[in-house]
Amino acid sequence: MDFGKLSDISLVDFTLPPDHPDTLPFLQQFKRTEKPQVYIGLPVWVNKSWVGSWYPAGMSEKDALHWYGRQFNTIELNSSHYHIPGQSTIERWQQVTPQGFKFCPKFPQLISHESQLRHTADLTAAFCSAIAGLEDKLGDSFLQLPPYFGPKQLPDLEAFVQFIPETIPFTVELRHPDWYTDNVASLELFEVLQKYKVGTVLTDVAGRRDVLHMRLTTPSAMVRFVGNSLHPTDYTRIDAWVQRLKVWFENGLQQLYFFVHEPDNTLAPDLALYLIKELNKVCNLDIKLPKKFVQAVQGELF
Repeated sequence: MDFGKLSDISLVDFTLPPDHPDTLPFLQQFKRTEKPQVYIGLPVWVNKSWVGSWYPAGMSEKDALHWYGRQFNTIELNSSHYHIPGQSTIERWQQVTPQGFKFCPKFPQLISHESQLRHTADLTAAFCSAIAGLEDKLGDSFLQLPPYFGPKQLPDLEAFVQFIPETIPFTVELRHPDWYTDNVASLELFEVLQKYKVGTVLTDVAGRRDVLHMRLTTPSAMVRFVGNSLHPTDYTRIDAWVQRLKVWFENGLQQLYFFVHEPDNTLAPDLALYLIKELNKVCNLDIKLPKKFVQAVQGELF
């Protein structure tokens, strides 16, 4: 992810912002005794460096999703940003992933970036129809709006979210800074999203701390975390998230999608493993741990 990427993070204040004042009061109406549904994943399932470590040695690239699904229980599906997956692709994804796995598809850029949500009814209907084919493996889809989509376009966003079928779980990531510096625009935005039960995406990245608005509009949270090659701050930032999530879970958060990004994603599984261990320990969860494949060394068995 290039959005908010910095070459020098030495002066960045990575302190996790306080909650938006409306977040906990909103969550508390959903409090229950059941454990939350927690999905931890990465933005890709193909990475050659994982073969022989997170994937078995000699694995063919076509089998990557099969093995990914045995390590993690969700995927940030970025390929759908560039083209709508066909029925045969959807069926293959369904077949090779285990029960309980969730795909979180990103809306096509033709809708979000090129058309900026206007006059996209046919394309949006086609996309929603395609991802609906994932059935119980469809997680929260997400609409990533470009930095030039600002508060004056809120009517376009409101018209768009009304068009999305209620059967399609839906979240929005907004990048224009005015959404967060203009208090009126912020209030109107969150009112619209909460009204139509549309979630918000929280992106934790070095160069754009403002997009961490910490406002939830559904009892499901989506966090996109961008690390810095396992710099020590990656771990302290994860620690802060675990503590915040504990509070959210205790106050009614029912579902979490948390996606770990790293430069070229080689080290993303390592940080995701750390996150899962901490969530299990601090939040009393039982998320399955990804495990590395131990390769036998010739002569070790004799």
